[in-house]
Amino acid sequence: MQVDLDTLRGFFRSAPFMADLGVEPTAVEPGRVSTQLVIAQRHCQHTGVVHAGVIAALADHTMGAAAQTMAPDGHWVLTAEFKTSLLRGAAGERLECEAWVLKPGRQVSFTEAEVYAVATGGERKLVAKASGTMAITKA
Repeated sequence: MQVDLDTLRGFFRSAPFMADLGVEPTAVEPGRVSTQLVIAQRHCQHTGVVHAGVIAALADHTMGAAAQTMAPDGHWVLTAEFKTSLLRGAAGERLECEAWVLKPGRQVSFTEAEVYAVATGGERKLVAKASGTMAITKA
């Protein structure tokens, strides 16, 4: 499926949870998607770092979008399973996620993602790695 950045932004806006979190796609090419989320207090847990669920949701949806760019027309991608490894607490101005397809398939695609916390000065720190199996289903 050919997906340009405007179409991808529409997909993200039509997913209520992603819209509520404030996740925005920033780049797309076949098999690769980048997103960002401006960190707000509501994204944080009691110690002040971004909640693991926010990071996992960001990685999951970005991986699914990367797989969607390689899905045949008339098909949708649904997460079959995913794993997120949190490497350090995430704090800063925003999160950036980069996701890519490792192996596309007719029924499942395998994906990976990295999530970075970006400080006000622009310093990026890797805060999470994720992998996912995406099911390719008929629309």
